[in-house]
Amino acid sequence: MSLDLLSAVAAEAAATDLGATRLDPLELFLQADIVVQAVMLGLILASIWTWAIIVAFSLRIGGLNTKSRDYEDTFWTTKDREAVLSKKHRGEVPSARVAAAGLDEWRKSTKATPVDRDATRQRIGAAMESQVAHEADELAGKLNFLATTGSVAPFVGLFGTVWGIMNSFFQIGAQQSASLAVVAPGIAEALFATAIGLFAAIPAVIAYNRFSNSVNQYEARLQRFADKVHAGLSRELDRI
Repeated sequence: MSLDLLSAVAAEAAATDLGATRLDPLELFLQADIVVQAVMLGLILASIWTWAIIVAFSLRIGGLNTKSRDYEDTFWTTKDREAVLSKKHRGEVPSARVAAAGLDEWRKSTKATPVDRDATRQRIGAAMESQVAHEADELAGKLNFLATTGSVAPFVGLFGTVWGIMNSFFQIGAQQSASLAVVAPGIAEALFATAIGLFAAIPAVIAYNRFSNSVNQYEARLQRFADKVHAGLSRELDRI
């Protein structure tokens, strides 16, 4: 065999060995214990669902801010408030539902005579504050999965790691060998479970903190709008 041919075979063998030592996530998953595989699969599904929530909530909060801004501008410039408080607007825009809650209470309270102005003002304020809190709670409720994933996923991954390391020690005892060839694969699979747990948890925590701040800002916006509506209805009461 010529020297060039031997060199080519050696180079090919070296490349094959190098490829075998590279990190292969799919190979780590397939070679892992069934318990570790279940942990990995659960964390991967949680990560996919987390990103779906992140995308959906980003679009939702952006759309609500745009709709609320447009509705509030229309509300203060139009003379036909009944039109902007139609069922269509109430179903689409939280600001419309807040205004509707105040105006509905205003109508109910001003039917009776004489009108108790102070009590009416209190009831209108309470009705709109309750609606603002309801809208904020509905938005924040969609973030519960992010909070749960952010706090639980690292521990789930750690469970997979502990189980994988226990399995590696079992292999040491079964084969009566503590060489890296025996221990390394199980430890690599175990640590991969922790890595997936962190991969699921880190975006969930960041998104939860960011979206919680967005919900607080949106709630403050609704509250400011409710205060303005309350002030306008209070002036209307003074004319009765």
